[in-house]
Amino acid sequence: MRKNEKMKLFTTTVNAGKFKGHKIEIPDISTTRSSKAILRESLFNTLQFDIIDKNFVEVFAGSGSIGLEALSRGAGECYFIEYNKAAFHVLESNVKKLDPSHCHLFYGDSFEKFSVVYELVKRSHEKTYFYFDPPFSTREGMDEVYDKTMALIQSIEPEVCEMVIVEHMTNFEMPHTIGALNFFKHKKFGRSTMSYYRPL
Repeated sequence: MRKNEKMKLFTTTVNAGKFKGHKIEIPDISTTRSSKAILRESLFNTLQFDIIDKNFVEVFAGSGSIGLEALSRGAGECYFIEYNKAAFHVLESNVKKLDPSHCHLFYGDSFEKFSVVYELVKRSHEKTYFYFDPPFSTREGMDEVYDKTMALIQSIEPEVCEMVIVEHMTNFEMPHTIGALNFFKHKKFGRSTMSYYRPL
């Protein structure tokens, strides 16, 4: 993107809850993909009222569409990690329009910042939902992203975790167990699949 070129923005809508109908902006940049509305609807049909007052961590946040939907539906504290500067500015803007008092934003590499966020949710003594949507391996050098993501999930202790959800390429085979977490369901949406894990 040229210095003076304006970044193209798309919008999506919060599906349900206290911010239902509010618009969320999404930057048109190659490193971020907004989870489709159909994926979000399926995810929250699974979580339903269980997320009320729980922590919600969106690890590769992009514009924050998943975490802000969780916030709208009653999640207590929401944490967002994003390393792309343009996406992070859009995330900041989206949060300001909704409820910044219950949102915690972290700018930087998700793999480096995760331990900071993890310690915060651990100290809260409230069970936490972790949502991982790592960038698809669509270009050279991205293959290790899934290995690094699995290592993060492996570090999650069962007493901290309510559930881990991973949005991944459908042709990527997820393991049955990751650390202390056990696979219990998945839902396919064309090229994307959501796999769900909870403590053993």
